[in-house]
Amino acid sequence: MKTATKQNAAKIYDRLVKQYPDARCTLDFKNPRELLVATILAAQCTDERVNVVTKGLFKKYPKASDYAKADPAELEEDIRSTGFFRNKAKAIISASRDLVEKHGGEVPGDMDELVSLAGVGRKTANVVLGSAFDKPAIIVDTHFSRVSARLGLTEQKDPVKIESDLMKLLPPSRWTLFSHLMVFHGRNTCKARKPACDRCAVSDLCRYFSEEGG
Repeated sequence: MKTATKQNAAKIYDRLVKQYPDARCTLDFKNPRELLVATILAAQCTDERVNVVTKGLFKKYPKASDYAKADPAELEEDIRSTGFFRNKAKAIISASRDLVEKHGGEVPGDMDELVSLAGVGRKTANVVLGSAFDKPAIIVDTHFSRVSARLGLTEQKDPVKIESDLMKLLPPSRWTLFSHLMVFHGRNTCKARKPACDRCAVSDLCRYFSEEGG
């Protein structure tokens, strides 16, 4: 990566910090296990809806072993409103069984161990590492992919390659917050269908704006 690109990334970070001082993980959780479950549920669903569902879910299933031995049909009904509930229930049960069998019911704070859990990919693992364990993590979701491409921070389409590109542009201490900033920016300003370039804090640094004129 060119130095200029690193400089742009640093400027983008600084400006977005000012624009979104409250940027954070917007899923409600009290421990790594709750965040793991919430993140699985958040796929193709809003964090607001997930937070409504997990309010009761976390009380009903307080331990990994509770999910591991859960009746699939019952769990599906518990999470139905998050969408794709059959696949999500299967992922939660499978991951929880791995937690019980391999980690004593506790969520590991290591990338390799997290992605070895059934139903857990790098995005979910990075959410858990960054927000539950306070470890550096680039979290590539649809907002992050779109905004980073428009800003010219990556040419890649594959989430793992996008993650790799962005890891080179910012120091690890900034990775997690930068991920939240990009999500907030994608939700509030750099929207998929019609980005609000007229009120964007980084439009002068944006490749999309320079090429498309907003």
